[in-house]
Amino acid sequence: MADLLWDDVKCFFDPDVMGALPDVHVPNTSAEDWQAVLDLVAEKGWKCQYSVGERVLPVPRAEAVLSRPVDAECPELRVWLTEDVLAIFRFYAVDEIDFDVDLRELQGQKRLDVFCGFLRDIGRRLGKPVLMDAEGDQGHPVLGFEVEADRVVLLAEPPVR
Repeated sequence: MADLLWDDVKCFFDPDVMGALPDVHVPNTSAEDWQAVLDLVAEKGWKCQYSVGERVLPVPRAEAVLSRPVDAECPELRVWLTEDVLAIFRFYAVDEIDFDVDLRELQGQKRLDVFCGFLRDIGRRLGKPVLMDAEGDQGHPVLGFEVEADRVVLLAEPPVR
């Protein structure tokens, strides 16, 4: 059974309402949590690409990425959940795992299920919530993986139209 039904949540996947790139994050993390996510990507066999600027490099250990100089360029890890669904992780800080998804790639029940499965996999691995906020509106999650429920749930009421 699906965590969320498309008809119940499609308003939260409307790029005109949410912005095309909502903020997805795991708060209160550590370098070990970052490493657990890198290990999960490898274990699941998701296609990925690690880069710093224009340079594509092998995926390093999280500790190495997170201990870079303050003025160094922020690396990113692109993870393809399917051929046409991409999550982009940015290593901004140790204490929060941040990534973006493109809502234009998450239309319909099938792709929603892929996205929810991804949030579930990360949340279960870390034992922490994985939250999605509208683009630029962090702190007001609309949905996310809830540890106690062991599934992705709605965290906000759909806007009244």
